[in-house]
Amino acid sequence: MSGVRRGGRPVVEVGAQIRFSGAQWQVVAFSRQGFHLVGEDGADQVVLAGHLFADPGFTVVGAEQMQAVPQWGLFETAPVAAREKALAWQRHIREVESGLPGGADSGGVVRAEYDPGRWTLAEREQAKAAELTALGFGRVSRSTVQRMRLAYRKQGLWGLVDQRTARRPKGGDGNAGGRQDERVVAAVKEVLRGQRGRSKGTVKGLMPLVAQLLKDRHGGTVAMPAQATFYRLVNQLAHPADHPARRVRNAPLTDDGRKFTPTRALRPGEQVQIDTTRLDVLALYGDGSAGRPELTIAVDVATRAILAAVLRPGGTQAVDAALLLAEMAVPHPARPTWPDVLHFAHSTVLPAERLSSLDERLHKAAARPVVVPETVVVDRGKVYLSKAFTGACETLGISVQAAPPFAPTAKSIVERTFGSLNTLLWQHLPGYTGSDVTRRGHDVAREARYNIAQLQQFLDEWLVLYHHRPHQGLRHPLLPKVVLSPNEMWAALVCVTGYVPVPLSRNDYVELLPVRWQAITEHGIRLHHRTYDHDLLGPSRGQDSGVAARGGKWEVHTNPHDVRQIWVRLPGLGLTEIPWIHRDHAHQPFNDRIWQYLQTLTPRHTGHDRYEADLAEALDQLMRRAHAGGATAREEYLLARQTTARTPLPAPGDEGGAQDAEQGAAAMEGEEDSLDGLDQDAEEAAEDDEAWGTPAVPVAGYGLYDAQEEADKW
Repeated sequence: MSGVRRGGRPVVEVGAQIRFSGAQWQVVAFSRQGFHLVGEDGADQVVLAGHLFADPGFTVVGAEQMQAVPQWGLFETAPVAAREKALAWQRHIREVESGLPGGADSGGVVRAEYDPGRWTLAEREQAKAAELTALGFGRVSRSTVQRMRLAYRKQGLWGLVDQRTARRPKGGDGNAGGRQDERVVAAVKEVLRGQRGRSKGTVKGLMPLVAQLLKDRHGGTVAMPAQATFYRLVNQLAHPADHPARRVRNAPLTDDGRKFTPTRALRPGEQVQIDTTRLDVLALYGDGSAGRPELTIAVDVATRAILAAVLRPGGTQAVDAALLLAEMAVPHPARPTWPDVLHFAHSTVLPAERLSSLDERLHKAAARPVVVPETVVVDRGKVYLSKAFTGACETLGISVQAAPPFAPTAKSIVERTFGSLNTLLWQHLPGYTGSDVTRRGHDVAREARYNIAQLQQFLDEWLVLYHHRPHQGLRHPLLPKVVLSPNEMWAALVCVTGYVPVPLSRNDYVELLPVRWQAITEHGIRLHHRTYDHDLLGPSRGQDSGVAARGGKWEVHTNPHDVRQIWVRLPGLGLTEIPWIHRDHAHQPFNDRIWQYLQTLTPRHTGHDRYEADLAEALDQLMRRAHAGGATAREEYLLARQTTARTPLPAPGDEGGAQDAEQGAAAMEGEEDSLDGLDQDAEEAAEDDEAWGTPAVPVAGYGLYDAQEEADKW
């Protein structure tokens, strides 16, 4: 058998032909974390999965080329018209390949002329060419449709953008002014910078300012360009927010037209519903106050399993939602304080012996299902419609299905699960607020007892019991009268549909972080009075990135929850980690809200370097005060409610890791036998709790239940 694609990712299975170390091999068996390979010359070897997938020449023979991680930062540099046309082409290309504009799993009726069962790919391309010509796309031939389809397969959405709109300016030297005199270009840029923060006038009003500046500097030896040329030059050099005659508008959200499908699924991961709500339990924060954190869960429709459940102090962002997707496909580590009956290896319901031989991570995992989603159903919140979340889904081959507006029943299963959590778990905890104000006690805040870390630990343990509890919505396909638990349903279905997906790399994760555009100066990259610098920026200092739509600035990815480092896309190096120059002052993650608070306490100085050093010292003092218990109420509030998201470790040998390169390499060295670095992240959660002043509390039911007694009922 050759490698097949499921959910957009290649699959390595017994019988698949692969290329590894410059030769072609056939997979003949799995052995724990290893693949048993046989070559064309009869040679055989056993290769660890992590070593196999990390090989630069690894491919699955017969599988279509994987689409690259969407480069949303680059896609945004194209004009609006070019982006809209690319999105239109995307639906037509999907219809040619699968018969449906939304993709193979989008649902709907296949039009007769695009039925893959009746027509060849070439015939469907010819039909699409005729349709596009009739729709006004110009004279479209079959070869054009084929070229666009191959470009989409190779480069994703960026391949469908008209590359003429993304070309660098004339001259080829990265000068955004094209053939204009460099002195004129420098004068226009300086005048535009001087107008920032002032009331905007017209482009014509800039001409005398530029002319005067040229006269003062060059004594009338540099001629002003013609008015039309000057207008084009300003349009090319000015940032949209600085352009005198252009209003700043947000790009309108477009509806992709996908229809909602019924909540029926026959295999794990076929449809997963995700939603976020305020928890109906008050949590204690570090400043002594109580509040309702946000709970985000993902529920599998086929098994009713809660694949991921994460508590955040508040303000769930798109990065958090993207990490939720990765958590679903990774075994959940069991905490050392849990009884053995809650471990995957000791489960009598799950096929522990069979699956543990394929994935060694399951030996120390909790007795919960592990599912790779095919389709996720979300509401229309900006977190789930953001490019970070949709880009993560496209990378993992997950189809995103937005629920219709004002239709809570479209996600009925996840909404009902929130109710089940209230009745089965939260109402038994002190600080329960009830489902509405009419059901709330008189002094609930005084009853609150647990912080967010303790509630998360409690939830993780209780979810193991939940997956062993019979669910009235689950029935065995052959025994419809028998009520099954989520674990029993998953065990019945995973033996038929289970597979081993190719894991994502660290660079894929960084690609999904939020994007901004910054200049690289002789000091490095300055962002909110923070300077990020490293020797790798040397060749790019003061240089133009070549992206004219962004004024020659460089693509920068940031983690909103941890601003101690950024990632810059450098020529020949890709996304490279650049640390904050005062990172030694920050022994734990911090966000921009804490940084803005420090700016209100620190006196401003004329020198940027001195002011930044004072801010770094203030940050260090704040962390020390908080650790010693001497922080103010405002400081405790900010520290208690900041949300942390793990920053990916630098790859071994990656100099872009700067100060953390050696530590990152050492940490990655211990992960070579694992398919995903998220395993180690989960095991280090207790250490992070201690670093934040919230020591890990042994979880054993908190006196509400006995795990061993519950296990006797399974």
